[in-house]
Amino acid sequence: MRRLLALALAAAASGVFAQTPPPKLERLPQAPPPPPGVEDLTPSEPSVTIQQHPGQQVEEIRQSGRVVALKVTPKNGPPYYLVDPSGNGNWVRRNSLDGISVPQWPIKTWQ
Repeated sequence: MRRLLALALAAAASGVFAQTPPPKLERLPQAPPPPPGVEDLTPSEPSVTIQQHPGQQVEEIRQSGRVVALKVTPKNGPPYYLVDPSGNGNWVRRNSLDGISVPQWPIKTWQ
């Protein structure tokens, strides 16, 4: 009997919810322009400049006008990246731009 009562209540409730009209949606107004004298702080898309050098190709990756990474592709070898992570001019060589570095030492060995 309880199952029948629960089933009847569920059927009645679903009918009530199905008959409610959807709310009327209105467009949001356009955002006002920034006040005069304020710089646009939206992040810009990175730009890439490709330079050909003898024996290698260098791609400069710029963000907001500053060089943040260099991709060097030698003719005979895999490409590598030079990255300036802190922005102070100390370049670090990486094999990829992924943020994950794989540990290269054994954690546990079995004999």
